[in-house]
Amino acid sequence: MAYFEYGEKETGYLKSRDKKLGEAIDRIGFVKREIIPDPFCALIYSIVGQQVSGKAADTVFSRLTAKAGGITPEKLVKLESAEIQNCGMSARKAGYIRGITEAALTGAVDFDNLHKKSDNEIINILTRLNGVGVWTAEMLLIFSLGRPDVLSFNDFGIRKGIMKLYGINELTREKFSEYRSIYSPYCTTASIYLWEIAGGS
Repeated sequence: MAYFEYGEKETGYLKSRDKKLGEAIDRIGFVKREIIPDPFCALIYSIVGQQVSGKAADTVFSRLTAKAGGITPEKLVKLESAEIQNCGMSARKAGYIRGITEAALTGAVDFDNLHKKSDNEIINILTRLNGVGVWTAEMLLIFSLGRPDVLSFNDFGIRKGIMKLYGINELTREKFSEYRSIYSPYCTTASIYLWEIAGGS
């Protein structure tokens, strides 16, 4: 089991920059967020998880893993669309998975060397794939590559966490950018706590 790595350096910085967030960090304590270090596997999981609950995503992903014998391009390419669908997915999601698998096998996306690229380069590469939007790419930066400075405007939970923390009813992109500049270069650690706040912690 792998987790997003952060510690007192990151939380200490955020506390020094933002009193309200600092109080929330002290109240909530250390939060463990699981990551999937293999970016191909993580991207397939994120496609499976689009618009379904975490529990449902885990169930479908387990079925797909069992059916393919593992989540690698070489194993997934052997499955027909119908076999992928039978794990509990729509035809559209099955198509996305087949497209991502093909991109990995042809080298259109070099998953093994993604970690060498910048956050923006990774987002640009991944959003060329069908089914992968900016939010999905940003979540991959966090939950696979462990990038330290990601705060996603496209994530409802993060926006909700900010609004709840600061007692505001709306959040413009401009205001969001101000918070990002306060939290940077440890935006991801801030994101982890904002999700907890949004969830009621």
